[in-house]
Amino acid sequence: MLNSTDLLKIIKKAAVEAVNASNPASLMYGTVQSVSPLTVYADQKLILPESFIIVPEHLTDYETEISFDNPDIKQIYTTWDMQEREESAKAKISFKQPSVKHKITVYNALKTGDKVLLLRQQGGQKFIVLDRVVV
Repeated sequence: MLNSTDLLKIIKKAAVEAVNASNPASLMYGTVQSVSPLTVYADQKLILPESFIIVPEHLTDYETEISFDNPDIKQIYTTWDMQEREESAKAKISFKQPSVKHKITVYNALKTGDKVLLLRQQGGQKFIVLDRVVV
């Protein structure tokens, strides 16, 4: 006859088996096999096609904007000599104009051979590339 302790053990075991059967999210490592189309070799026999892979923006080539509005920058570049005065002793160039945004391109796309950390979504249909891994 089962007592309450045995029943509790059976329920716990069933719960653990149910979670494992649903393929919960898990971390795995992979290696980029090709970039166009993107394929990642994961585990020992799993090759992920591009349709299964989610790549965050920071692992792509992307454009962004930056501005140089730091008042602590003392001098950027001058080709002339300026007389030092008391009001200009700290900086030869002052930033009294509003900051100007500049577009830059960040070249950070995945490359063939990159080692990556993958997060498999529950169910195993999509894999998110979290970041590159330094080996």
